[in-house]
Amino acid sequence: MIKILKYSFFDLVRSSWSYVYFFFYLLLGMTLLFLNNDLSTAVITLMNVIIMLVPLIGTIFGVMYYYNSREFTELLLAQPVKRSSIFLGQYLGVAISLSLSLVVGLGLPFAVYGIFKSAVIWDFAMLLVTGLFLTLIFSALAFNIALSNENKIKGFGYAILLWLFLAVIYDGLFLLSLVYFQEYPLDRFALFATMINPIDLSRILILLKLDISALLSYTGAVFKDFFGTGLGALISMIMLIVWVILPVLRIYGIVEKKDF
Repeated sequence: MIKILKYSFFDLVRSSWSYVYFFFYLLLGMTLLFLNNDLSTAVITLMNVIIMLVPLIGTIFGVMYYYNSREFTELLLAQPVKRSSIFLGQYLGVAISLSLSLVVGLGLPFAVYGIFKSAVIWDFAMLLVTGLFLTLIFSALAFNIALSNENKIKGFGYAILLWLFLAVIYDGLFLLSLVYFQEYPLDRFALFATMINPIDLSRILILLKLDISALLSYTGAVFKDFFGTGLGALISMIMLIVWVILPVLRIYGIVEKKDF
């Protein structure tokens, strides 16, 4: 699996899209830091970009890489190599290359600016951690979609639909449910509904780290009482890890049964 991971990683690192992804974050970080004196505002702006863009890029890259490397994958399947090693290696290659572009692209301008001497470093660290988790999660979901659909058009369509649902539609349904059932106690429902969506969970963890839970409307106090505690933060991280593990396990299950 390590050899396949290395091949996939260096193949993507040489790709022009990886450079575009890297320079986008590099220019975004430099622009926000050197045109804005408030580091907290820069982190909030980056959060809004990362929460929406990282899942989209992870999903698109994962699906695109699977379909583009299908002929090479079929060649590997004819060799005495475990199926799980092939696809898990490819998945890790995609996820690690995207994660590296994110970390280095944002880390360089912040390092030059001297954020490591500021208290905002912990907010920035949480931003990077959630970005890494979202990359791992949505790259795995992308491979699940691609493995389940031989048709490229369907695969890309389902991938966009998945991102659109979790990033936009889910929030709308969540808010409608809170408004419609506002006469009932919704504390536990709000916590549960947040934790089963990795994008919402990541957003709330960053907002609470920045101590601006007032932006979370009337449920902000509930989120702060739970997610703001050590136990709540631990459970949230566990949930993000579960969101990584479950799609990876499904990849393993699909490739062991799939007839290529």
